[in-house]
Amino acid sequence: MKRPITFLALFLSHILGAAAQDSAATTPLFTWSGAVETYYSYDFNRESGNDYPAFVYSHHHHNEIDINLAYVKAAFATSNVRANIAIGTGTYMNVNYASAPGVFRNTYEANTGIKLLRKREVWLDAGVIPSHIGLEGALNTTNATLTRSILAENSPYYETGFRLSSTSRSGKWYLSALVLNGWQRVQRVPGSNAANGGTQVTYSPTSKFSINYSTFAGSDFPDSVRKWRHFHNFYATLKAASRLTLYAGADFGAQQASKNSNIWHPWYGAVIVARYNITEKLAAAARAEYFSDRDSVIVNIGHPDGLSAVGGSLNIDYRINKYATWRTESKMLSAPDAIFRTRKDPSRNDVTVTTSLTISF
Repeated sequence: MKRPITFLALFLSHILGAAAQDSAATTPLFTWSGAVETYYSYDFNRESGNDYPAFVYSHHHHNEIDINLAYVKAAFATSNVRANIAIGTGTYMNVNYASAPGVFRNTYEANTGIKLLRKREVWLDAGVIPSHIGLEGALNTTNATLTRSILAENSPYYETGFRLSSTSRSGKWYLSALVLNGWQRVQRVPGSNAANGGTQVTYSPTSKFSINYSTFAGSDFPDSVRKWRHFHNFYATLKAASRLTLYAGADFGAQQASKNSNIWHPWYGAVIVARYNITEKLAAAARAEYFSDRDSVIVNIGHPDGLSAVGGSLNIDYRINKYATWRTESKMLSAPDAIFRTRKDPSRNDVTVTTSLTISF
């Protein structure tokens, strides 16, 4: 055992020493960034003060002016080391970080990274990092549409753990492997010692086309009732014309019905988005989506047949200047069952209109 331990120590010493030497010779870059996203949303089914359905985690307050996400981020980087910390607030943070302890509920991002090889883009990052899953992120101005698809809302926006990543010299391939604390969690589920992990492969043969495949495997339950879960996410982007960009995504996941069970409960969905730049400042986007979770694995709405819904949305975006973006979207969801709460009887349909003003810097 002495030789392997010595070899490992020398290897780590070489990597860390090289990183420290190169970093000292590199002028560090320290930057600030942030955003404040205000919004107003109206659900035609609802009374004042009600939240949206249980599967909506962004822009989910009805008939009130609110903050979806406001954050400030500090980033430090040299050629060999990097670190990020971002503190956030808003209704997005309240819901998506509800399981996080204490001050971590306002930790939008916090991570460190070190480059492992001098001549190759191979990085090891650790901490709270953006999710490797999905086409849509937390801040609306980075997405093709204002609100999120059901797929995006019900897969991780962030994760905590180690990420080993590599970008090819050509820039066409990106690969990563992750060891995680869980499914969108800062800390592990109490009573769980389960290993959680994921992978990501992105191929971008040209500047106009990119395709991605991401996975997750693990458990979101204590060991006493552990149910294993696996999840697969696909998405692609295509710049079909000078003003037209197309997006497509699909998810499939399955979870054990109970501990050590041979029965697996699936959930799945798909989304397609077309975005068209009408002018330099004005753009429009249309989305079609489908989601099904009949066994209430991810979404529990209290209905015996779970959630199954199709949806469509249309949004108009106006880029006021390089800092400010105003977006407005109308969206309709429709289900085979009357699952949407209304002022009177439940309905099969739900219609919302949302508008937001985002200042980013």
